[in-house]
Amino acid sequence: MPDKRTHRGPHPEDAALFTTGTLPVLRQAVGDMSWLLSRGYADKSTLKIVGDRYRLTQRQRMVLMRTACSDDQRRQRKAKCASPANVTSQPLMLDGYNLLITIEAALSHAPLFISRDRCIRDLASVHGTYRKVNETLPAIKSIAHTLARLGPSEVIWLLDKPVSNSGRLKKIIIDHAAQNALPWQVELVLSPDSMLIESDHIIATSDSAVIDGCGRWLNLARIIIERLMPEYDLNLLDLSE
Repeated sequence: MPDKRTHRGPHPEDAALFTTGTLPVLRQAVGDMSWLLSRGYADKSTLKIVGDRYRLTQRQRMVLMRTACSDDQRRQRKAKCASPANVTSQPLMLDGYNLLITIEAALSHAPLFISRDRCIRDLASVHGTYRKVNETLPAIKSIAHTLARLGPSEVIWLLDKPVSNSGRLKKIIIDHAAQNALPWQVELVLSPDSMLIESDHIIATSDSAVIDGCGRWLNLARIIIERLMPEYDLNLLDLSE
C-alpha cells in the first residue's frame, strides 16, 4: 500500500503512551537503564531487562533506547558540545535527515523527548524512502532562520544517497538556498555517519553513535526547537532526569 501520509505527526497510540501519567514511569525507566549502562551492561540486554520490568510497549522501549545513556557517555557528549558562538564564521556540517525529520516531527506535534544527554529526539525515522510532508518546507525555513542567527561561513547538508527521494529533497533544499542567497551545499553520500564522524568541521546531529565518534558537535535541533516553543504548541516531554 502506498504511503499517503502528509504529516510527520504522532502515531495513533502516542496520545495514550506519552502523557503526564506515564512520564514518571518513563523517567524511572530511563534512570534505571542509564544506571545499568554506566556499569557495563549491553544495550540490548539492558533494554529488555528494564522494558520488561516496567512493562513498556515497543514504542516506549524505542524512547528508552533513544533517551538513556551511561554517565561516561553523558560527560563525553557534553564535553564535545560546541556553543552557538563557536559556529560563527565557521563551516557547519549537517546530518540532514536526522535534523530535518526532528524539526518536521516537532512542527507536526509528534512527541519529542529531552534525552539524558540534553538532545531532543523523536520517534520518526526513514526506512529506505523519504516522503516529503506538509512540514518539510516550514522545517527547512526554521532551520534556515536559526542558521542565519548563528552565522556559519557555509552549511554542508549530508543526505543518504541510498534513501529514495534524496535527490528530490536535495533540489528542495538547494532551491530554497538559491532563493534566499544562503551559503548552503547539499551532498548525497553513501555513508553520512562516517563522513560526520571523520569531519574536522563542527557537525549538527542528535544521532548518539555519531556524537560519540565525532570531534565536535552542535545541539542544533534543540536550539531550533527552543526558538519554536513560544510560537508552536510543541509536544515536548522531559526525560533527562
